[in-house]
Amino acid sequence: MTGNDYFSKTYAIARSRFIASACAAGATMDEVSLDAMGPAGTPLAIEIAWFGAERPSRVVIHSSGIHGVEGFAGSAVQLALLDSPLDIPQDAALIMVHCLNPYGMAWLRRVNEHNVDLNRNFILDVEERSGVADTYRALNSLLNPARLPAGPDLFYPRAIRCILKYGMPALRQGVAEGQYEYPEGLFYGGTEFEQGPLLYLGWLSLRLRSVSRVIAVDVHTGLGKWGEEALYLRSGRDQPDEATRLGAELGRTLVTDAVAHGAYEIRGMLSDVFGMLEPAPDWSFILQEFGTYPGLRVINALRQENYWHHHGNVGPEHSSKQNLKRMLAPENGAWRTSVVDRGVSLCRSVMDHVFA
Repeated sequence: MTGNDYFSKTYAIARSRFIASACAAGATMDEVSLDAMGPAGTPLAIEIAWFGAERPSRVVIHSSGIHGVEGFAGSAVQLALLDSPLDIPQDAALIMVHCLNPYGMAWLRRVNEHNVDLNRNFILDVEERSGVADTYRALNSLLNPARLPAGPDLFYPRAIRCILKYGMPALRQGVAEGQYEYPEGLFYGGTEFEQGPLLYLGWLSLRLRSVSRVIAVDVHTGLGKWGEEALYLRSGRDQPDEATRLGAELGRTLVTDAVAHGAYEIRGMLSDVFGMLEPAPDWSFILQEFGTYPGLRVINALRQENYWHHHGNVGPEHSSKQNLKRMLAPENGAWRTSVVDRGVSLCRSVMDHVFA
């Protein structure tokens, strides 16, 4: 099979393929059922495949789809991983988490059924879920239009004026870090723990009690230049030291200062879930990002889909949703093959390191 063959056309197909491949590979399957429904009222769930010891001391976790429609890439990597033998020591385990946001993948959204960006939602209830950057507030009408104009949208000239005014680094950080003021806006982090993140935290708390060391890999698309890969590290250890040490052992460059490398810092990120566990294991988290189209083009696709979802009552077949899927899972064979190859390679390197 080529890399392109591992990409599924729909969430339902991806889910079915993952379950079948994981079972054929000898996984113990868990299913975290959610209240949200997919198109035509189909049930949704987070599917988890467990390989190895029931009570391991060291674990590798590979997750996909916390940003819904981005999950086509992560799912493809997981299917490719399942196509080759998995050599796991007796005291270790490999956990594959298929689509942490199945609603978003099924409906071709980046967010869940409450318009919450789940990678901005992992915040303890004792922390305040509020606030928005001044730059986001100033750009709200551009990012989240109440209506689309009958004529030319003029998004790009308006966005370029904003870049000239604020500068791209400040604009990128202010817009994408997560906001808690506009419930129908982009990058909304929510007012409480969403069902999916809460149930996933509970599942991890139950299943990782015996674990002393865990490295997690989470796959994303859309940020960065076409086909480029960036690996952003979060860790319970000293992050710069861990990036140097772990990066050398994996043979890869791990980034801790996201802003300095053309990205942004995030509040309520999935990685924070490992610090919420009691007792907290020794953990490291690698966000694997694959670049697609220019940033303004991706943002425009997000805002168009968001508008039509809230104001047009449209389904996955709508052009805005299909366009967003193309932005985040490009229909380009070379890009898809590269993503699968590098996704498998990274996970294999992490497994070799943890399981050595």
